[in-house]
Amino acid sequence: MSTLTSVNQLARQALEAGEGILRLAPTWVPRSYLVPGRRLKLDTRDLYAYGAHRGGIDERWIASTTLAMNENRTPEEGLSYVVADSQGLTLKEAVAAEGPRMVGRSMWETYHRWPVYSKFFDNEGPIPHHLHQSDEQAKLVGREGKPEGYYFPPQLNATRGNFPHTYFGLEPGTTKEDIRQCLARWDEGDNGILDFSKAYRLKPGTGWLVPPRVLHAPGSLVTYEPQWSSDVLSMFQSMVDERPVKRELLVQDVPQEKYDDLDFLADMVDWPRNTDSNFKNNHYIEPIPADQSMSEGYLDTWVVYGTINGQQRFSAKELTVAPGARCTIRDGGACGLILTQGHGMIGKMKVCCPSQIRFGQMTEDELFVSYEAATAGVTFENHSKTDPLVTLRYFGPDVHTDMPEVGDHAR
Repeated sequence: MSTLTSVNQLARQALEAGEGILRLAPTWVPRSYLVPGRRLKLDTRDLYAYGAHRGGIDERWIASTTLAMNENRTPEEGLSYVVADSQGLTLKEAVAAEGPRMVGRSMWETYHRWPVYSKFFDNEGPIPHHLHQSDEQAKLVGREGKPEGYYFPPQLNATRGNFPHTYFGLEPGTTKEDIRQCLARWDEGDNGILDFSKAYRLKPGTGWLVPPRVLHAPGSLVTYEPQWSSDVLSMFQSMVDERPVKRELLVQDVPQEKYDDLDFLADMVDWPRNTDSNFKNNHYIEPIPADQSMSEGYLDTWVVYGTINGQQRFSAKELTVAPGARCTIRDGGACGLILTQGHGMIGKMKVCCPSQIRFGQMTEDELFVSYEAATAGVTFENHSKTDPLVTLRYFGPDVHTDMPEVGDHAR
C-alpha cells in the first residue's frame, strides 16, 4: 500500500462494503521440522510451495495479524490478507486503520491491535515436546508469552495420523535435575524427556487449554488452535520420529547469554503445573452448549474456554446451522471465523467450505467479523438441503460475561 491515506480509505471501504465483515484469503505457513498430515485441503502439489528447504506447509493461520517466526520466512509470513478490490491490504493494516470499529474500543485502547490469532495445524506425527514462554520470560527477548487452546474438529479428522496422542506435562515426582540431564544429552540422540511425561489419547470433538510454561508434544489430529498473538517456543525434545531436532529450537527465544545455562532452561518449566497429579482435570475441555436452540435450527457451542491465571485471554465457539435454517448471533466482541462444513451466507457474504485449495487460490470460507457487526448481530443462513453449516469462530480477551471454566463440562 503506497500511503497511509490509501490504507485507511481501503480499510474503511472494505468494512463498509461488507457491512462490518471482511473476507480473508487463506494464509499458509510451513514448518521445516515437521511433516504435513495432508488434511488441510491444500493441493498436495503445493505442500512445498515455499521451497523444500522451508519444509512442508502444515499450518493455516486464521484471521492473523501475527508474523510467523520461521527462519528464512517471507516478509509478511503469517499475516492474513483482506480481499479488497484486488488491492493488497493486510488484516493488521485494517485493524490499525479502523481499530475501535474492528476490535472494539476497550480492546483497542488496551492492546492497539488484534491480540490473538488461530490456526489449523496438521502433522503426520507428533510435534517435539516443547513449551511456550510466559510474558515475563518472553519479555527478555522482546516478545510476548503464549497461552493456547486446542479443539479437534470432527470434520477434519476422518483420519488420525500416525500418533493421535499428546504428551502433556511431567509425571509427578519428576525433578529439575531429571530435565536438566535430558537437556545435557541433547547431542546424544533421543534425550529421553518423554520418559518423564504421559500421553493422553486425543478424541475429535474435545480439546485442551494449555497455559505458558507447560510442556506438550501435540499429536497427529488436525487441531484448531486459538492463542495469544505470539510465536515463541522452546523445544525440549532432541529427537522425534527418528528425526533430530536442532538445538537452536530450544534456545531461539532465550537470551543469548543463557543458551548454555541448563538451570535457566529447566526453570522455564512451571513445575507445579507440569507435575500436577490432576493435570487432565485442570486442562481438558469438552463442548458446552452456549445457546441450545436446535428446535429453531441451530446450536452454538463453547469449544475453547477457561481463564489462564485468572485472565480471559481467548475463547472459541462452534456454530451448527441445520439444513435450510437461519439464525442471528450476537457476540460480545470481534471474531475470526472459518467454515468446516457446508455453504450459505454469513451477513452479506457468500460462504462455501472448499474440498481442495491450490496455493494462492482465493476461497470463500474465512472471514473477520468486526466488533461493530458482531455486537449488532450477524445472520447465518444454510443454503443446503442436506448438510449442516458449521463454523468456528474465536474471540479475543475479556469479551464474554458467561464463559465457562475448565471442568464445567463435567458438572
